[in-house]
Amino acid sequence: MTQRWALPLLILAFIAFYLVPLGTHGLWIPDEARYAQISQQILIDGNWVTPHFMDLRYFEKPIAGYWMIAIGQAIFGENLFGVRIASAIATGLSVFLAYAVARRLWNDPRKSFACALVYMTFFLIASLAGYSNLDPQFTFWVNLSLAALWFAIDSPSQRQRLMSWVVLGFACGMGFMTKGFLALLLPVLIALPYMIWQKRFRELVKYGLVAILVATVVSLPWVLAVHAQEPDYWRFFFWHEHIRRFAGADAQHGEPWWFYLPLMVVASLPWAALLPVTFKDAWRNRREVGVVFLLLWLLLPLALFSLSKGKLPTYILPCLLPLALLLGHALMQRVERASTTALRSNGLVNLLLGSAGLLALVYLQNKKPLYHDEPWHMTLLIVVLLTWIACNALLVWRPLKLWSLPALGMGVAVMLVPASLPNSVVYNKMPDQFVLEHLQELSQVNTLLSNDLGAASALSWRLRRPDITLYNTSGEVAYGLAHADAEGKSITLAQIGQWMTEARRKGSVGVLMRVKDSDESHEMDLLPQDARRYDEGNMVILIIPQSAP
Repeated sequence: MTQRWALPLLILAFIAFYLVPLGTHGLWIPDEARYAQISQQILIDGNWVTPHFMDLRYFEKPIAGYWMIAIGQAIFGENLFGVRIASAIATGLSVFLAYAVARRLWNDPRKSFACALVYMTFFLIASLAGYSNLDPQFTFWVNLSLAALWFAIDSPSQRQRLMSWVVLGFACGMGFMTKGFLALLLPVLIALPYMIWQKRFRELVKYGLVAILVATVVSLPWVLAVHAQEPDYWRFFFWHEHIRRFAGADAQHGEPWWFYLPLMVVASLPWAALLPVTFKDAWRNRREVGVVFLLLWLLLPLALFSLSKGKLPTYILPCLLPLALLLGHALMQRVERASTTALRSNGLVNLLLGSAGLLALVYLQNKKPLYHDEPWHMTLLIVVLLTWIACNALLVWRPLKLWSLPALGMGVAVMLVPASLPNSVVYNKMPDQFVLEHLQELSQVNTLLSNDLGAASALSWRLRRPDITLYNTSGEVAYGLAHADAEGKSITLAQIGQWMTEARRKGSVGVLMRVKDSDESHEMDLLPQDARRYDEGNMVILIIPQSAP
């Protein structure tokens, strides 16, 4: 039964957990709105070589990830579903890789299903599957390259081995064009010590050249094309996005070396309480070649990311597939041996977390309410918490039969939490919905202005207009603004009066402001007072009429 229904059940879970929620909430700023706008601009300009963000050069990432988001918008429309479908599909393909690698390692349909289900419902994986950014895509290409490496190592015939190395090279090329040189480094980081340990170094050199050739064929046309269009691209991308971020004293998102250790526990919820038995089993089986490969796949990238000066939670996504394989194997070992202690402990930990969450919600609603006249949103969150509690209570009661119920609890959370967010979050973090409410008025203005990059990109995407003037802000577009052809794209506080006078002579002006502190209040004070004004959270829309001739 497991063999017959494993893939249909995973596909059903993929549709319910990943696809259904894609259009139920607005774009988070700054990331989702940024990626939506950059990819939309590819469709507007027809430039599939050089990334641009609101008409400004934006060289922080290569182009392939934007291609996929742009293709999603071209096929499904320039809407929330079209923007996010690339992330959902990439994550779904990684789930399939978890199933395929587990099947190759253990040839047990139950373990394959368990590993895929665990990976699909890891907190960090599931929460990003419906989030439009490049990390799910990059993670898929890394997962594909390392899955292909294992298939190459384990292949019984020369033909299968060669095909696996070709797939590895293709995945490296696409990963490089999605997020950079890390896609080329990670397979080498795992393959080199493993093949030396197995005394297969000559094989690594022989077939590694094939993979290098394939990766070069895949990526070289774009590498040359972007250099021809923008000769400075590789200098900026290599030094700013790799060397400075990894080793620079001023690296963004600086964190201590141990940052990822507690994060791995959080990322692996609702299966986190099984981590001790997972690593215990891995240590016991440390002489098995498959287990050694998975441990290298997990630990060496984790060590590399921990050494980096700049750290973000999403960097460890490539480490989670081997963790899911080890954890799924340990889980099914307990089920097969009818050992319930670890399974019950996992359910109990989740039960306590869910109960604590429900009590915290009740307390906050009484003391400092999260929801104000939002019974539907609060009801959805209560449904999520009660489902989580019920699933894990049943697991504690029948651990051998109901071991998979934590997956259902996480799936319901992924489906409903985005739609259950309080308006205080939606209004401040998803301004495209605010823009959508006033789309007709905004679409009729001649000039657009915004003081926040996230809000500006949401405005640009909704209106399909990259020509947003930035008001007293630069941030991550400072490089693009430094070019001569970007003159006039950004104005300062001292320039706003003259700029507004000239803009109003040409027609009406639409403004989307983010006003959350005194500095931004001062920015608002310098704008004309004869505008139609709409407020939502810390977002303000102004429709400033054309001045009299």
